[in-house]
Amino acid sequence: MIYIYKTSGTCSRKIIIDLENDIIKGVKFEGGCQGNTRGIEAMIVGRSIDEIIEKLSGIKCGERPTSCPDQLAKALKEIKEKRN
Repeated sequence: MIYIYKTSGTCSRKIIIDLENDIIKGVKFEGGCQGNTRGIEAMIVGRSIDEIIEKLSGIKCGERPTSCPDQLAKALKEIKEKRN
């Protein structure tokens, strides 16, 4: 199933997440630092929602209170809550 999350407080504008059950099948960031977001995309495919939430929650970008990885964790939390 494909989910779209509109980010806040980051250079990326949205995250498109492809999930099968609780496993991430694909992720695409729209905007943001291309090298960093492509690295995140490559590293999380095949991993569980819970694992990614645990690893990426709370990561900041410089002085900003959030980051692209943190926004991905927030998106996954939101998806999880909507499913339950």
